[in-house]
Amino acid sequence: MPLTIPDSVLEQAGLSEDQARVEIACRLFEMRRLSLWRAAQWAGLARVEMEAELLRRGISLYEVTTDQLDAE
Repeated sequence: MPLTIPDSVLEQAGLSEDQARVEIACRLFEMRRLSLWRAAQWAGLARVEMEAELLRRGISLYEVTTDQLDAE
């Protein structure tokens, strides 16, 4: 299912199409709705580029659960 974002919305947000893809992919990854690999693909970035973008935004690449901490 294609998603269409009107040019006027992108213009108002001050984003290019590529920037909007990265914004959306980062947010979906942050919400743990997409895996790192899938978010990178959707954003049109290599995995390492996506990792760098997430870190630049202060978004953790890994989510450590309390169960994992308790196991340590």
